[in-house]
Amino acid sequence: MPDQAKISQPASILTLTLNPALDMASSVPRMVPDEKLRCSDPQLDPGGGGLNVSRAIHALGGESLALVALGGLTGDRLAELIRREGVMFLGITGPGETRQSLTVNEASTGRQYRFMLPGPVWQEQDQARVFMLLRAAGKPGGFAVISGSQPPGVPMDFPARLAAAMAGMRVVVDTSGAALTQAVTHPIPDLEVLRMDGEEAETLAGRTLDTRADTADFAQSLVRRGVARKVIVARGADGSVLADATRRIFAKAPKVKVTSKVGAGDSFVGGYVLALARGQSEDAALSQGVAAAAAAVMSAATELCNAGDVARLLPEAVVSEV
Repeated sequence: MPDQAKISQPASILTLTLNPALDMASSVPRMVPDEKLRCSDPQLDPGGGGLNVSRAIHALGGESLALVALGGLTGDRLAELIRREGVMFLGITGPGETRQSLTVNEASTGRQYRFMLPGPVWQEQDQARVFMLLRAAGKPGGFAVISGSQPPGVPMDFPARLAAAMAGMRVVVDTSGAALTQAVTHPIPDLEVLRMDGEEAETLAGRTLDTRADTADFAQSLVRRGVARKVIVARGADGSVLADATRRIFAKAPKVKVTSKVGAGDSFVGGYVLALARGQSEDAALSQGVAAAAAAVMSAATELCNAGDVARLLPEAVVSEV
């Protein structure tokens, strides 16, 4: 008789963060140029796309392995913060000093200012170490998440090279800028999921995507061009659209009070991938991703989604056909 425990065991999840950051968040009464601004006590969190995805997965009661590039004293501080959160991770020796980022909220207006410092430049030998580790850590049939900005010095097609090193895994790419354009114009072979936000989709489409149907048309056109098996486009406070070759669905975003938009996309990816890894349907996964994103924007500063909020919001993240 089959071992039921083995049958129900979730698929593995691997996340990759090559340009992480020590995230600092603070607030001031007003942003005034040329003056010393007295900030509130800073909140420190580990940050970076893939790492935040793993943090969201952990917050939702799941498990993943986060591969994180760490360098210098800032890297040591970042590693300690990851350990405190209980996220399982494996440090990759990165070049130079791990970068920092600063988020400042202006209390009088509610505006949020985000300052992102550049990361260290990666040489070929640094990149080679990552490929070796990916080949060793990847588990065929599991999920691999490539999320966040690419470090300075890597080639334009670096996400494709990373995906190739994880043969047999279901790769999810959530990137932006030149790396996203490259992934669309030069598709990554066997890519499972490509995610982007609405503004990025409109830039790639060369037109506005006013309706959910417009967004679904564009997403499905990318699938049919071979860009990925599934394409997800976030429509901000409206929700998210997912398209594959034959189907287009939409998950409505719950209405919540926005405190900070930091980490909403990473929380979406964490909730979405975790549901799939647990064997849930595509509809359920999209719904959980949208609920996780909504929960994240409710939280302060660089905090991510909270499991209780996600459970409460999940019934509102209704899925429908587009």
